[in-house]
Amino acid sequence: MPRRPHNGPTRLISDERLYLFNEGSELRLWEVLGAHPDAGGTQFAVWAPNASRVAVLGDFNAWTGGGAELIPQGDSGVLAGYVPGVGPGALYKYRVWSGDSAVDHADPVGFLHETPPKTASVVWPLQYAWHDEAWMAERGRRSGLDAPETVYEMHVGSWRRPRDGRPYLNYREMAEPLAEYLQALRFTHVELMPIMEHPFYGSWGYQTTGYFAPTSRYGSPDDLMFLIDTLHQADIGVILDWVPSHFPGDQHALAQFDGTHLYEHADPRQGVHPDWNSLIFNYSRHEVQSFLTSSGLFWLDRYHADGLRVDAVASMLYLDYSRKPGEWIPNADGSRENWEAIRFLQHLNRAAYARYPGVQTYAEESTAWSGVSRPTDQGGLGFGYKWDMGWMHDTLQFLQRDPIYRSHHYDALTFRSVYAFSENFILPLSHDEVVYGKGSLLSRMPGDPWQKRANLRLLLALQATMPGKKLLFMGGEWGQWEEWSHEGELRWDQADEEAHAGIRRLVADLNRLYMTEPALHLLDTSPDGFAWVGGDLRRDTLYAFRRDAGPAPTILVAVNATPVPRERVRLSGVAQGRWDEILNSDAARYGGANIGNLGSCETEVIDNTVMLPVTFPPLGVVVLRRIGP
Repeated sequence: MPRRPHNGPTRLISDERLYLFNEGSELRLWEVLGAHPDAGGTQFAVWAPNASRVAVLGDFNAWTGGGAELIPQGDSGVLAGYVPGVGPGALYKYRVWSGDSAVDHADPVGFLHETPPKTASVVWPLQYAWHDEAWMAERGRRSGLDAPETVYEMHVGSWRRPRDGRPYLNYREMAEPLAEYLQALRFTHVELMPIMEHPFYGSWGYQTTGYFAPTSRYGSPDDLMFLIDTLHQADIGVILDWVPSHFPGDQHALAQFDGTHLYEHADPRQGVHPDWNSLIFNYSRHEVQSFLTSSGLFWLDRYHADGLRVDAVASMLYLDYSRKPGEWIPNADGSRENWEAIRFLQHLNRAAYARYPGVQTYAEESTAWSGVSRPTDQGGLGFGYKWDMGWMHDTLQFLQRDPIYRSHHYDALTFRSVYAFSENFILPLSHDEVVYGKGSLLSRMPGDPWQKRANLRLLLALQATMPGKKLLFMGGEWGQWEEWSHEGELRWDQADEEAHAGIRRLVADLNRLYMTEPALHLLDTSPDGFAWVGGDLRRDTLYAFRRDAGPAPTILVAVNATPVPRERVRLSGVAQGRWDEILNSDAARYGGANIGNLGSCETEVIDNTVMLPVTFPPLGVVVLRRIGP
């Protein structure tokens, strides 16, 4: 087989890169493995240490594999070869022999794959010309712990659908409309549910097969880069959902890649996920660590992603996750922590923050694991943020109750104070809360349609004013009635109805307020920025709290979880002076009854105590700013 003469007869990859890969410290595996075209052909390289033989087959050799056999690169387990005449756009697979049997696999490090259900890989150079220099230079300022961060979570395939009969919009087609929409609603970031290639559309991307390839359902790698570039130029960050916790067992992908359990654990007690019937990576294998770490960094590097949201972290931390006694293998000391997965996560986070200034990583972690967002040199996992699943569950459960019973569950909203600053939290109202028969956020609220909308406005205002960054799944910004379905698009016809448009106006105003009021974001992760305000509130299911940030004006938030207006409720624990009402979720422009404080409140001194009389609107949230004496 012809090869590049300057690389010698068999060695196409340097000993140093192979050593790093075998050691688990190769961070740019996409430069080593995969398909790399040049002017004369394409170099292919793949890891298959237990294969008896590997060849490249494709449309360039009539899918026979003849004349394109790959050569072992020393004892690294990597095989490579150069095929002249093969250029961008060529379809290919690796034919991997185990003994006398062979299986055709897609390239684990391929940059593009055919649109499912087809399974071939595509030779594709990554050569996009970026125009987001200004964003990249200052994105760290926009994603720091003291920065306002409001995230719009979306599923690319079901946000909008084309009107010409095609199933999906192209990444390029949605770039400008999405950027304009997010700007209008004042979101700072968008989080894309997994866009890495996945064979089953109904998995929403969480059953990943292409760890280095965006799904071709929506276009090419260049198209996705154009989308991210456009968003950056509109001052909108991009977070990518990423799944290193498990992968599907499709024959063409990673499962038993070289005839053995290469990427996954062989023992089903370690290697099969009981919840998703998928395979679990063998994090103890150094090459798997190189593969996964490089995958995460690849999206930060080549696609300019501003963050990774790591899915199902809890399932990685515990050997007995979702397993009954006898269905898991404990550590030698009987413990259940998955130390290999923990070391992998720490390694990933160290590498991400060291190499890509300004990025953030986000953990979807649903247990009480300590130190998820603590730096690794302090024993933590090293994530920037952790999703606050407790806040989400407690708040939604509380608001789904009939208001008449809420006083009996008053502490559901105050309990968060116990742990609110133990991690750097993001408050999620994600896709998980509007699927599988749960209904939409709006439909889950109790009462008649007016009360349902008021309860949703209350929920959104609570999220915006409580400490922590914010995440809202698409459709929630106007209160879609139906739960989300990936098979269609959002109900945009509802979005323009006045009752729903009012909710969308509220979301835009809440995002603006959160961004422009320093007290609402500067100390999001510090207990110094939050305090409950006193008064006789429990009986009437009222709440009040302050947000502080040094010399910035203090913000007071008053919450009424019942449909009964409460006039001139006296609150203690506030500074003397005038307090201007700067937002009221019950305002008529949002669809409310317009009950409020007529623009401002003045403190009174009663028995030597400063008190602020505040009117609490029904099922409403009032935000007040202190003006001074």
